[in-house]
Amino acid sequence: QVQLVESGGGLVQPGGSLRLSCAASGSISGINVMGWYRRAPGKQRELVALITSTSSTTYADSVKGRFTISRDNAKTALWLQMNSLKPEDTAVYYCNVITYNKYNAWGQGTQVTVSS
Repeated sequence: QVQLVESGGGLVQPGGSLRLSCAASGSISGINVMGWYRRAPGKQRELVALITSTSSTTYADSVKGRFTISRDNAKTALWLQMNSLKPEDTAVYYCNVITYNKYNAWGQGTQVTVSS
């Protein structure tokens, strides 16, 4: 089992930046893919970015060039650097990992609000 705890959300003005963090604990040696998802009010949860065990990254088109996903080599920490934030980035952001045996773990979520 893997436990995930997010932090770093908050209120920011349009054009501002935030850095989300996710701390992973438990059976971290089995982690394959780590990622960030978000759910905006009234919408379905969507992929924001993910990073594989070989450090390959994937981003949603809506965040390309603005957001950067990264992790430590031990897979105990995952970050999402968010720049040039827009009101449409407002959502609850969730940390996610998928293990090699297909176990799927989620954090509790952290609220990001972009508003003037």
